[in-house]
Amino acid sequence: MSEGPEHGPAQGPELREPDLPRTAKQRPKALRTGWTTGTCASAAARAAALHLVTGEPQPWVEVALPSGRRVTFAVERSAELRPGRTEAVVVKDAGDDPDVTHGSHLTATVSWRSEPGLGLHGGVGVGVVTRPGLGLEVGGPAINPVPRAMISQAVGEVVDVAERGVDVTISVPDGEKRARKTTNARLGILGGISILGTTGIVRPFSTASWRASVEQAVSVAAAQGAPAVVLCTGGRTEKGAMELLPGLPPVCFIEVGDFTGAALRRAVEHGVDRVVFVGMVGKLTKLASGVLMTHYTRSKVDTSVLADVTRAVGGADALAAEVAAANTARHAYELWDAAGLLQSAAPELCRRVVDVLERFTDRRITAEAAMVDFTGRTVVALCSDGGGLLP
Repeated sequence: MSEGPEHGPAQGPELREPDLPRTAKQRPKALRTGWTTGTCASAAARAAALHLVTGEPQPWVEVALPSGRRVTFAVERSAELRPGRTEAVVVKDAGDDPDVTHGSHLTATVSWRSEPGLGLHGGVGVGVVTRPGLGLEVGGPAINPVPRAMISQAVGEVVDVAERGVDVTISVPDGEKRARKTTNARLGILGGISILGTTGIVRPFSTASWRASVEQAVSVAAAQGAPAVVLCTGGRTEKGAMELLPGLPPVCFIEVGDFTGAALRRAVEHGVDRVVFVGMVGKLTKLASGVLMTHYTRSKVDTSVLADVTRAVGGADALAAEVAAANTARHAYELWDAAGLLQSAAPELCRRVVDVLERFTDRRITAEAAMVDFTGRTVVALCSDGGGLLP
């Protein structure tokens, strides 16, 4: 949508909706889901653990997703490296998401250890965390909490780690090379890729076909007389939004991914005049800076916006400088929290998001915004007009 002349940059940030990368637009067919690096790592770990316990190589293996659903993977290779030490490889299939880790050989090496418990380590091609703000220990491997839990469950189903200990090392032979095509180095993850995933499944949010599905979801909600659409950045935020707004029917909730601008445009076309955006600090920061298409290749978090928010709510210049230099939006969030400023800074960020959403639609919608924490389930801040849907 175009910005009206009365809503120029003096009234807020310039509104931008970058186009998708060319490769992401060339997706004429229906999209196929894939598996996260975390799921593939857990499958490799289970295969290696089974080989260690049974002495037999595993041609296939079954693991549990966070939802409880169980899925089966082919094992590319399963070998005994020496007595008491095995290794297994699962090849990642990312489906139709443009993912630099597609085809990676997720490799798990499992060996007995002298004391009970499970030791999880990062090997070759798995990045090392060197900066704060990622929710991971600095100096440790870039293996996120959900994949850690999946790996622990997969191995724990094979070995009673309360009685006998194992070491599990996850590696990706060409991970360092693949990481050069990611933003890992800028975030302080060095030497390889991250082992990621919250649901275990890769859903192709970042393609033109996903944008079309977002637009279709808004159309369906409007056709069913939805009083509003609730735009959520992913599965975790959608669950949180549903808990926050239990009175709305499920059709109102839309996993918008990167395509907030497309969803707003379709909402206006169908006469939906109220939109609620629910997200974590990173996506909210991009929106507050005026970016309506938040694909990682087309936009990055502007921490100067967060520094400006810090000053606007009375934060000290020294804190604003720290926030401006923050490694990630999450890092800025942690700085606010540590300084006791989160309860004032987070609502101000939401207020700026609301202003951008309304300006983008030439004030034809009334917007509300909510920030949730990194679980997606706890509301940190709200911005509503008082007569809106948010409590």
